[in-house]
Amino acid sequence: MTEFALGSLDLAALLCSRVCHDVISPVGAIVNGLEMLDEEKDPEMRGFALDLVKKSAHTASARLQFCRLAFGAAGSAGAAIDTGDAEKVTRGLLEDDRTKLSWNVPRILMAKDKVKLILNLCLIAAAAIPRGGVITVNVDTREPTPHIDVEANGTNARLASHVPQLLACAPENNQVDAHGIQAFYTGLIARAAQLSLNVTAEPEKVRIEAHPATTDALADTLA
Repeated sequence: MTEFALGSLDLAALLCSRVCHDVISPVGAIVNGLEMLDEEKDPEMRGFALDLVKKSAHTASARLQFCRLAFGAAGSAGAAIDTGDAEKVTRGLLEDDRTKLSWNVPRILMAKDKVKLILNLCLIAAAAIPRGGVITVNVDTREPTPHIDVEANGTNARLASHVPQLLACAPENNQVDAHGIQAFYTGLIARAAQLSLNVTAEPEKVRIEAHPATTDALADTLA
C-alpha cells in the first residue's frame, strides 16, 4: 500500500499550528485578566480577574508540558521517557470534573516513541468523549514490544469519521490540515515504533489498540 507522504517542513508547520491552537486560548485569557487587574478598582472584580489569570496560567502550563512530551524531541535520539512523567502530564491536561483517567502503566523507562504514542492516543480518546467520561490506559510490558490499549468511555463516545484514515496515514483526498495533523502524526509514531493500530467503536466506547506490526504490515508501510 502506498501511503500519503507529508514533507518534513509541512509536518513541522502543521504541528506548530496545532500547539499554538492549544495554548492561544489560555494565553489570551491571561492577557484579558491582566488588563482587568490594571483597569479595575472594584475588589470583587479584581478577585475575579486574578482567579482567571491563575486558572489560565495553569491550563497553559499543563498544555505546554503535555505537548513537550507528546510532540517534542524529549531527549536525544533513542532516549527513553519515564512513564511516571507521562502520567503526570496526561493527568494535568485531561483530568477535570467531567473526565477521569485510569492509568494502568507500570512506572518504567520506555522508548520515547512508544510513550509519545500513548500520549497521542490519549488525546484522541479525550476528543472522542466531549461530554466527559473515563479514559483507560493499559500497557502490557511483558513482551519485548509493549501492547498498548487506550479506551474512552462516555456518553455519545465517537471518533470523527476522518480519524481512522489519518491514523492509517491515508487521509481523504491526500490532504492534512492543522485540525487533523495530530491523528496523522499518531499514525506516523506508531509506524516508527513498528506498531499497528486497531480502532473499534461501540455505543459509549471507543478503543484504540497498538500491537506489534506483522512482517507484511511493515512491508506495506515501507512500500
